[in-house]
Amino acid sequence: MATFVLVPGGWKGSWAYEAVVPLLEGAGHAVHALTLTGLRPDDDAATVATANLDTHAGDVLRLLDRAHITGATLVGHSYAGMVIAAAADRADGRISRLVHLDAFVPRDGESWWSSANEYFREVIAAGAASTGYAVRPPDGGDPRRRPHPLASFLQTIRLTGAHAQVPRREFVYCSRWEDRTPFAGLRTRLYADPGWQVHDLPTGHDAMREAPEAVAALLLR
Repeated sequence: MATFVLVPGGWKGSWAYEAVVPLLEGAGHAVHALTLTGLRPDDDAATVATANLDTHAGDVLRLLDRAHITGATLVGHSYAGMVIAAAADRADGRISRLVHLDAFVPRDGESWWSSANEYFREVIAAGAASTGYAVRPPDGGDPRRRPHPLASFLQTIRLTGAHAQVPRREFVYCSRWEDRTPFAGLRTRLYADPGWQVHDLPTGHDAMREAPEAVAALLLR
């Protein structure tokens, strides 16, 4: 039995994986889907304003501690690629697999902001204009989305290299939004890295919603 820890991307909560969780559980695995600090419905303005990338990595580590998890598969979508990399670097060998689901794969000293393309930097700047600390969700999309802590997009990641010792590291490239994706160059980089396995999915960015069966099948390989 595997243990999956599913971390959602920007603006989303655990509900982002609602179609994938039962497929993994139905295959006999333990599944924990997280909602990160600052994105919970009852989080106040101070919580949103102070949450950053370290806070979100800490959310993952506290779950590992609380549930006594070892040998975990961490799955991070989009922004959460930053989160699972930071958490794996600090998890003292408790992670056996990383899956960056159309997600950032940072190097030491990078941030979401430095890794994103101009399109998404404009989305973040416009979304944070009203408060200066919370980024409102882009127009359209699921009404359950919450304003996202700006600091988590801006904070640079500090990696010791321990995350690179995770035995299985995988990147999933969603190919049906190539007009906006910030991940095309990353896909090329990881294809050339023997430490990574790269998968292509013919979906838009929200693969968990568009093709939950395909995402679950990939995770169950």
